[in-house]
Amino acid sequence: MHPEIAKTLVAQRRDELVQQTASRQRTARRRLPRWHVSWTRTVLAPAGGPGPAGGNRAGRRGSSLVIIISSHRSA
Repeated sequence: MHPEIAKTLVAQRRDELVQQTASRQRTARRRLPRWHVSWTRTVLAPAGGPGPAGGNRAGRRGSSLVIIISSHRSA
């Protein structure tokens, strides 16, 4: 096959593939819902109140890390 003909066929095939891929991406985007996701990190202090009988453990209580994740559909 002549090199110029081969180059032309390769270029045409590449253009066809690009067009097919672009049309598939557009249809896929329309079908899938879009979501906005956000998250917040916060630290909860230990519950108050007296410690166990015979000692004050308030200084040794740990805190809890909480991650809140929320999402909603966007237009």
